[in-house]
Amino acid sequence: MALPQIEPDQLTDAEMDRMVENATIASNFLKAISHEGRLLILCYLASGEKSVTELERLLSARQAAVSQQLARLRLEGLVVPRREGKTIYYSLADDRPRRLIETVYDIFCKKDS
Repeated sequence: MALPQIEPDQLTDAEMDRMVENATIASNFLKAISHEGRLLILCYLASGEKSVTELERLLSARQAAVSQQLARLRLEGLVVPRREGKTIYYSLADDRPRRLIETVYDIFCKKDS
């Protein structure tokens, strides 16, 4: 996909405002995933719903630390919780994190063929 050519002097005020709004949304998204624990949580959730306990085990982290990272991801709308009795499960809220993880994998994890 080609990026659009942006000519600031040709943008309307409304287009410029929308561009600033999109930049803010993108910046908040990138800040939310910039922590390795949050990125790992998203990687684990890309394969399906996980309980907080499962995430604690996978991350080798305490419940408080995992819950803090999940709270940030929830605040940014990247994950959604589901309660079943005393257990809370998390899943990806939409396809954005999965698409990003695929891109990160392609850039940093794939071995040269």
